[in-house]
Amino acid sequence: MHQAQMKINTKIGDLFIIASPNTLQGLYFQEQNILYLQDQNDSCAEILKLTAQELAEYFAGSRRDFTIPLEITGGTPFQRKVWQQLTKIKYGETCSYKDLATAVGNEKAIRAVGTANGKNPISIIIPCHRVIAADKTLGGYAGGLNRKSVLLGLEQ
Repeated sequence: MHQAQMKINTKIGDLFIIASPNTLQGLYFQEQNILYLQDQNDSCAEILKLTAQELAEYFAGSRRDFTIPLEITGGTPFQRKVWQQLTKIKYGETCSYKDLATAVGNEKAIRAVGTANGKNPISIIIPCHRVIAADKTLGGYAGGLNRKSVLLGLEQ
C-alpha cells in the first residue's frame, strides 16, 4: 500500500496527515501513538496538499465542510458505525455520548461510544470533538480538552 504523511502546524498544534494516493487515512495529534511512515510516496502529494489546504481554511473560519475522500482501514464494526455517525453532526452543533449511542442503535453503549471516539483515526474531519457529556461539560478528547474547547469555540 502506498502511503505518505505530512506534518502541519495549526492553531491547536502539530497535526499529522496520513494519505494514500486517493484518500485521507489518518489525521492525528502529535501526542497520539501513530505509526510514523518510513515509505513516503509522491503519488500521495495531492491528497496531502488538499487536506492541509482544507484544514487551513477550517482554522481560518472559512470552511465548514470537508471534501477530502476518506478511507477508514481500521477499527471494529461498532467503531466504524460510530465514526460514520459522527460525520452527521453538523458544524457548530454538538450531541451527547448518549445521543450518539442511541443513534448507533444501543443507548446503553455510552462508554463504548466514548472509546470509539477516542480511537477516531481522522480527528477534526470526522468531528468527534462535537460529542460532549449529557451535562454539557466537554467529556474527554484524544487531543486534550484544551484542543476540544478551541475547536468547539471556533465553530460557534
